[in-house]
Amino acid sequence: MRGRFAPSPSGRMHLGNIYSALLSYLSAKKNGGEWILRIEDLDRQRCKKEYSIQLIDDLLWLGLKWDNFSLVEGGLSSEFFQSNRDSFYINAFDSLCRQGLVYDCFCKRADLLASSAPHASDGRAVYSGKCRNLSENEKSILYKTRSPAKRLIVEDRTASFSDGHFGLQTCSLASDCGDFIIRRADGNFSYQLAVVVDDALMGVDEVVRGRDLISSTFEQLYLYEKLDFDRAPTFYHLPLLVSEDGRRLSKREKDCDMGFLRENYSPEVLIGKILFLCGCIEKEESLSLSESVSAFDWQKVRKEDISIESTSKISG
Repeated sequence: MRGRFAPSPSGRMHLGNIYSALLSYLSAKKNGGEWILRIEDLDRQRCKKEYSIQLIDDLLWLGLKWDNFSLVEGGLSSEFFQSNRDSFYINAFDSLCRQGLVYDCFCKRADLLASSAPHASDGRAVYSGKCRNLSENEKSILYKTRSPAKRLIVEDRTASFSDGHFGLQTCSLASDCGDFIIRRADGNFSYQLAVVVDDALMGVDEVVRGRDLISSTFEQLYLYEKLDFDRAPTFYHLPLLVSEDGRRLSKREKDCDMGFLRENYSPEVLIGKILFLCGCIEKEESLSLSESVSAFDWQKVRKEDISIESTSKISG
C-alpha cells in the first residue's frame, strides 16, 4: 500500500501539519507500505519556493523521510510539485468536458478559494447552481465582463463512504456538495481536481488527514467515478488539534509553528508528545520513529478534537 502527505507551502508548518504528517507516515509504515511526499502548490500567489524548502527541511528534521526521496533535486523531484503537473489536469478536465459535465460559472466569491483544500471552517456555502442554465445570450453578455470559472455538474443522489476512523459517512451530493469548481477563471485548476488526479496517478491507496476535510471526500469520490479511475484510496480522518477556543490551528496565526517547536523540543520529544495527544500512549515520553510505529494504533486514536495552547507553545 502507499500513503502520502501532501502539504501546501503557504507558510511555515505548524503542529497540526506535523501531527497529520506523522500519523499518515505511521499508518503507512505500520502496514509495511510506502509513504510519499507531494507539494500542493496550485495557488501560485500564496505558495512560495522558500516555504517548500523549509517544509522539506522540517520533515527531515523530524525523521520523516519519504519513499520518493530524490538526491538530485534537494529531496523531491519536480514531478511531485503540483505546479508542474498541469498536463495531467488538462487531460482530466477535457474528459469531463467531453462527458458534458462542465459549465461556465461567472460567480466570483468561491472562485477565489478553489485552489485551497476546502476546510469545513472556511464556511463555504453550497453553490446554488445559478449559472448552470444560463442562456447563450446571457453568457455572451457576461463574457464581456469577466472570464468564467468551470464548474462540475453534480448528480442529485446520496453518496457514502466508510471512513477508516470515523465510520460510515453519508451526504446528498446536490444539497450538501453542490456543483463545484474544477478550474478557476484564471485558468488554474482546483484543489479537488488536482488531488484526485495526483492520488490516482501516483498509486495512493490511503489518505490520512484532518476531519475538516471529510465533506470534500464526497466531491473527490465523485471525481474518481467520473474520471473512471480504477479505485479510490481508503480515507482516514483525524480529530483536529484546536486552540482553547476551538479554532483550527493555522499557518496564518503561526500556531505552534515549526520554528518554535524545533527550538524547544527534540524530534523524539515531539513525536512522543503527538502520540500522547492523539491517545496512542498513556503518558508523555520520548519516542524514536521506529518506537512510534510500534505504538501507533488506529483503535487508540481519539475521535474528539484535541485542545492545546495555541499561541507559541504547547503544555509541558
